[in-house]
Amino acid sequence: MARKCEVSGKRTRFGNNVSHSNRKTKRPFKANVHTKRVYLEDEKRWVTMNISTRVLRTMQKNGVKSVLSNIK
Repeated sequence: MARKCEVSGKRTRFGNNVSHSNRKTKRPFKANVHTKRVYLEDEKRWVTMNISTRVLRTMQKNGVKSVLSNIK
């Protein structure tokens, strides 16, 4: 599974580890993505999606339909 959110497009980003002596080495910042089943009431079916936890919280707050309608 690629660590990419299907709704928001979040994916692994890269930055630096910085030591006490200020040496910099590359490291990944992985997206917090989970596989979840989401129920679509309009279509009366379950859909399995890779969703970031931020999108999951937004779905619980605003509803699945409103979040999926705002996808670019």
